[in-house]
Amino acid sequence: MAEGNIRDRVIEIIAEQAVLEPGDVSLDQTLDDLGIDSLGLVEAIFAIEEAFDISVPFNANDPAASEFDISSVAAIVGAVEALVAGQKG
Repeated sequence: MAEGNIRDRVIEIIAEQAVLEPGDVSLDQTLDDLGIDSLGLVEAIFAIEEAFDISVPFNANDPAASEFDISSVAAIVGAVEALVAGQKG
């Protein structure tokens, strides 16, 4: 899967959780900006795992302690790209 496709798919998943159109989601936004709460985040993580067949190192009880960067949409895209790339290697 090409990196552009990963970005687009992650944005689609995040947009779905935020009940927005993908075009309304920008890479510099945070999940808070998009109105995604902790439950929405967990659902997005599950959807990302399923979409890319990866295991996301995410601790829902302590997101700050997770290795998975959720600080912005761009950070999530980058983390997913790294996980997908690591899976191929």
